[in-house]
Amino acid sequence: MNYQSTLTPPAPTDRVATAPADDESAARQHRAVAIIPARGGSKGIPLKNLQKVAGVSLLARAINAAKSTPSIDRVVVSTDHDGIAAEAIRAGAEVSHRPADIAGDSATSESALIYTLANLGEEFDTTVFMQCTSPFIDSASIDNAVAAVRDGEADVVFSAVEDHSFLWRLDDGESAVAVGHEASFRPRRQDRAKHYNETGAFYVMRTDGLLENEHRFFGRVTIEEVPPEHAREIDDMSDLSLVRAIASTQETAQVIDVDALVTDFDGVHTDDGAYVDEDGNEQVRVHRGDGMGVSRLVKSGLPVMILSKERNPVVTRRAEKLHVDVTQGIDNKAQVLTSWIEEQGLDAARVAYVGNDINDLEAFDVVGWPIAVADAHPKVLAAARVVLDRPGGKGAVREVCDLIPVPDQATQQLPTRGLTSVLSSERFDSHDADAHQTSNQQPSIPQQQPLLTNHAEGLRTNRKQVS
Repeated sequence: MNYQSTLTPPAPTDRVATAPADDESAARQHRAVAIIPARGGSKGIPLKNLQKVAGVSLLARAINAAKSTPSIDRVVVSTDHDGIAAEAIRAGAEVSHRPADIAGDSATSESALIYTLANLGEEFDTTVFMQCTSPFIDSASIDNAVAAVRDGEADVVFSAVEDHSFLWRLDDGESAVAVGHEASFRPRRQDRAKHYNETGAFYVMRTDGLLENEHRFFGRVTIEEVPPEHAREIDDMSDLSLVRAIASTQETAQVIDVDALVTDFDGVHTDDGAYVDEDGNEQVRVHRGDGMGVSRLVKSGLPVMILSKERNPVVTRRAEKLHVDVTQGIDNKAQVLTSWIEEQGLDAARVAYVGNDINDLEAFDVVGWPIAVADAHPKVLAAARVVLDRPGGKGAVREVCDLIPVPDQATQQLPTRGLTSVLSSERFDSHDADAHQTSNQQPSIPQQQPLLTNHAEGLRTNRKQVS
């Protein structure tokens, strides 16, 4: 099979080297390739490999672990699905397009490994077989396993976790039969020999041994023991829900490296409450520090937009003060968000969206950085890549802005606007705002079409230079 016709390279910005770049690299005697089989026909969870944990697809999590392993030289995803191939390339891996005869339910992982190895265009001493169903793969553990194979300590090393379970099976008569122990002898845990449970996260093998035996276990087989928290494996929706909950509490971003920020309004800029007077006029409270954080991003030329389901002049006034775009009065956030990203010429994987409630989940699926405020709905917390420390209306927007790096020298002067004054307490009155809107002949609030207002067009002339 022709190499060029079966292998697709990663995106240019993340491209994995396909050949030694210099004499020093060429002199290396050991090279390792990571291969990640990812079929599109998973049964328990449709397109399981594209499901997200902490806002990152299972496939991208495996690719990230492989790319973070110093001893791995190339990362290749073997798939039969166009969507999975696109996600693999976006995450920086190469793609081996798997033919139909080794893509069905009965196809073995080994067949995908062997097919991919035959089409790489170069030889590798070690093959690292990784599975997307393990979302918490530690690159240090992979590196240890590769070193053991490289140094001749083992032919195969696989990840496993210590297991003290008493195993049983049912015989033909449906009677329970002890497996690996005597039913009449129940030694204490500390008196029993150690047993290990195969996690399925990774298998590191001598490539020539794999090709000769056509199986992942051959020769001297050893174990790379991993902690229980790295041994989670996803087979069904209950497993997926569990690992999402774990990730939402354990994984905290120190830097949110994005090219644009989009936020909901109610419950993000506000605490999702409202002050209502006897005439039915509403006021909301925002956090002063949020304005300073947004100003820093806007001055740098980074696009910022407020995306709100509700239509309220308060949202318009706040967006004007922050000098950001605003779209409100919409039912389909995903569609509007996708259009805005395309209009801005952005990569959706490098866009952050901050939300708090279940109507934000559709927007979460569009971007690479779904972010939840601290007091968000449980389903939103579970789907988020980052969970902020602060709740909505109490500095959450400032927190996310401070996590986004921008050049120190980006200090544009914001344009002066003829805005109506707001209360010193930063409490916005929708009645007063509505009057101001009418006097300036802005679109009326009762319109049914989404209202998109660009308050930042003049601030973005140098966005490509500073993002």
